[in-house]
Formats: sequence, structure tokens, C-alpha cells
Amino acid sequence: MDNRAEVREFLTTRREKVTPDDVGLPAGTNRRVAGLRRSEVATLAGVSVEYYTKLERGAISGASPEVLDSIARALRLDDAERAHLFDLAHVASPVARPPRRRSTKCWRPHPSLQWTLDAVTAGPAFVRNGRMDLLAANALGRAFYRDTYAMPGQPPNIARFTFLDGRAREFYPDWDAFAEITVSILRTEAGRDPHNKELHDLVGELSTRSDEFRRLWGAHNVRHHGTGFKTFHHPVVGEMTLAYEGLNMEAEPGLTLTIYAAEPGSPSAERMQLLASWAAGEEDAQSPAAADEHRSKPRT
Repeated sequence: MDNRAEVREFLTTRREKVTPDDVGLPAGTNRRVAGLRRSEVATLAGVSVEYYTKLERGAISGASPEVLDSIARALRLDDAERAHLFDLAHVASPVARPPRRRSTKCWRPHPSLQWTLDAVTAGPAFVRNGRMDLLAANALGRAFYRDTYAMPGQPPNIARFTFLDGRAREFYPDWDAFAEITVSILRTEAGRDPHNKELHDLVGELSTRSDEFRRLWGAHNVRHHGTGFKTFHHPVVGEMTLAYEGLNMEAEPGLTLTIYAAEPGSPSAERMQLLASWAAGEEDAQSPAAADEHRSKPRT
């Protein structure tokens, strides 16, 4: 992923979203650009037109935090967009160190992490990385994402499921919103770690196989995805509206622990209990003891 191209496209798409009226400027006539002109952004940010043009063309290395803050204010960036701009500038720096990331092919959860996940019994709990691989989960997490786990290829990946598996359109009742969130998470990760080959390969695969992904990827939207509510339609127990909390793991940079929970006493909580019972039955059926019992039964 070319960082200069990413900077250029990100700043251009943000500029196109801001109208003169948004920032108290006269619209005038014969405007040839969507949103603000470069000269207007430069004026609002307190920099020269030449310098802002240089930045928007991708030459962001060396830009001071004060300049980046001014541009973020001029373009009315939200917290996630501002952080993304700073990530892009950091990556462009000649002295920047690449983020510490472990390959998903060799990463294994520490036993204590799995114990922690298994201690969560009222809702799905799982660990994912920035490219949305499911790296570890409790029993409810595996049952909740059963169709994602059923897709060929390892590790299971939420983005691949969202765009390449037809069952996702039923699992996510508001599929359009989920698709946009998914791509925004991947875009955010690409800004932090543009040379991550596994992420690059995933984006390439999804861009080739999904028109929807390609369109959303081109929008350059980013977001922080820490807390909120989502509605799902699970193939076993039906519709559930769940709260979620995402926590960055200090011991494993780049990984996020997410827990879903239903409102106590709600229909969604009852369905979550049904899913837990179903998951327990599935695990019992797949246990070595159950397999031994099946083999020991006399054949008729």
C-alpha cells in the first residue's frame, strides 16, 4: 500500500465532504470542485496554498503536530479521522518504526487468555486483529460466529464472511451498515500498518471479488469501534440486539478483545441463553467421550 497515495486520497475525500457553508465561507459561483478548494483549506488551516498542496499530494513526512491539528480542524475531521491523519504522517516519517505485529499463521493465544475468554459465560467473547481475523473465542463466540468459522480457510475472518458469504446478508439485518463498519476498520488498520502483507492480501482478495467492498474501500472512511449496540439474526436462535465493548490488549499490540452482552431480562437475553444451551450440546457431541461412546455402540 503506497502511503503517499493513501495520504492524497484521504485528504482529497475529506476535503470533498466539507462545503463552504459548513465553515462559514461564501459558496460563490462556478465552483469546479466538490467541497472546499485547496486554497480555502489552506486559509482555514493557516498555511500557504503551496504547502497544503504539497501535503495533499502525499508529501506529509515532516509535518508538525501543530500543522496536522490545524488541517484536521479545517477539514472538520472527527477523532478517528484525526488519528488516521496522524498515523499516515507517522508512517511516512523516515524514522518511523513499523508496528509490532505477529503473523496470524503462527500466533496462538496464551493459556491464560483462553481461560479469561472461557470465564465469560453470558455472551460471546473473542479476540481479533486489525484485519478482522478471529484469533480466539469462548464457546459462545464460536457458536455466535458459527458460519464464519465454517468458511474454508483459516483463520476465520469477519471481513471475508461479510463480503463473500451470502449468509452474511441474513446474519446482519442492516448489512449495508455492517459492511461500511467493516471496511472502515480495515482502512484504519491500513493507515497504521500499510506494509502488512496479510492485510494487503486480504484487501486485494476482497477488492477483486466484491464490487461493494471495492466501492466502500474507495471512500477512505475510518472509525474507532469501541462501544455500541448491534442487531444480528442468528441462524439458530433468531434476532438479538447486543451491546458490545471493544478493549485494546496492552500485552498484544494490534489485538482487540470484544465482548457482546444482551440487556438482562430482554428477549435477546433469552435467545442468548438458548444459544449457550445449543453451543453446550454441540461441544458435548464433539467431545472425545461422545465419540468413544458412538464408536462403542453395537452396529445393527
